[in-house]
Amino acid sequence: MADYYTHFSCVPDVGTPDNAAHALDLYNALAEDGASEEPPSDGFLLSIEPEHSGTKLWMRDDDSGDQEHLIAFVRRCATAFGLTGRWGFQYANTCSRPRLDGFGGGAHVLDLATGETVGWTDTDGWLAAVLDGGDPDA
Repeated sequence: MADYYTHFSCVPDVGTPDNAAHALDLYNALAEDGASEEPPSDGFLLSIEPEHSGTKLWMRDDDSGDQEHLIAFVRRCATAFGLTGRWGFQYANTCSRPRLDGFGGGAHVLDLATGETVGWTDTDGWLAAVLDGGDPDA
């Protein structure tokens, strides 16, 4: 049996050390919301990084992370702290054994002011489309 994982590591800046401390409360509230899902979210790990003036949050997975949970958290932070500009992250999909569907990745970019997705891509979908005769630049 193979185990599938989603890995990411990213660092958004929430502006002030007070915002970073408050972000921990937002994270805990989101974790409680995720615990009620069926199945529960894998979530992600969060810590404040003092070497970055205490304004940046390090978000990553320990085993396998939930990128939708990550996006929801960043949107909550953007709304709570009035963040603007673009923010994004990359992720990797891996597998404990060689499987045809076991590897890939992608990226996601948000407009922090609106919470809207600016763009996203995933290599699995891209590869399938190009192999089916689609445009590799689309």
